Amino acid sequence: MRNAFFGAGLCLAALILAPGFARPSHARASNAAQAAASAGPCDRACLYGFLDKYLDAMKARDPSRVAWAKNIKYSENNVVMKIGDGVWGTITGLGDYNLRFADPTTGQVGFYGIVQETKATSAFSLRLKVQDGKISEAEILIHRSEGPGSPFPAVPKLVDQPALNEILPTEARRPRERMISIADGYWSTIQLNDGTMFTEFADDCDRIENGLLTTHNPDLLKISQVATLGCGQQFAMGHYRYDDRARDRRYPLVDEERGLVYSAAFLDHAGRLGKYTLTDGRVVDSPMKVPSSLCALELFKIRDGKIQRVETIFISVPYNMPSPWIQY
Repeated sequence: MRNAFFGAGLCLAALILAPGFARPSHARASNAAQAAASAGPCDRACLYGFLDKYLDAMKARDPSRVAWAKNIKYSENNVVMKIGDGVWGTITGLGDYNLRFADPTTGQVGFYGIVQETKATSAFSLRLKVQDGKISEAEILIHRSEGPGSPFPAVPKLVDQPALNEILPTEARRPRERMISIADGYWSTIQLNDGTMFTEFADDCDRIENGLLTTHNPDLLKISQVATLGCGQQFAMGHYRYDDRARDRRYPLVDEERGLVYSAAFLDHAGRLGKYTLTDGRVVDSPMKVPSSLCALELFKIRDGKIQRVETIFISVPYNMPSPWIQY
């Protein structure tokens, strides 16, 4: 689907940019991996070490630099591949966007960045799982340019969102299970969206989708009035009624210190909905005219029990395409 936000209503998580970030040397990353293997559970610094080594290896097109588990599972854009295939063979560089988060409890680390492939520059998200000092899972989603007519920038220009890196004070945090429930409520709200709210949003909630700010953005007024509203206002309007199903929801990573929940899900559109009525009484025409699905890796910033920022990388996939990470 070419116009995924305006035609699919998938909210993208707010992004954070750390200009000119430097990755540790291979020796330091290797030391982190060795420490994890010998010292037991992998803490935040250890997980970031694995992430840095993975990114360095990917940039160098050299998978041998990574300590892989014997049963390593790797997917790119929702398709299982062999390590070294896909972006590993086409990458020419990495941008300086650096949003990272970690969950020592599950041994997983997540990342949002920019990848360069020959003439393409794309936003992407990456998830890694570390077990016994080795990477056992790697999942990457890359939103490559959709060409003319797409609202998403051909060259993503991601801006700093300090809220995503903020370490929350104790009183602003919520237990892990509650955070996942808040994030799941987001997917329940967007599913058959009729204005009923199953989660709470901060008044200043913003989201970025594939490198595009799709809330409080007056520059998009000519394309869609809804883009000038905040997250909660858009959902309360029932704008995304055409999202028939939010399925195969996963929550592999919770960064409790930063109030972040990393999720994965699909949005399915049957394409059967014609006109529908918003909660303000306006009648609008559904942009979804054929069966289609979106696959997303989405990050939520939760503060005081409310969603404050949303950041997503998503791509179009065949209608009802299954996930290789779900046991059906």
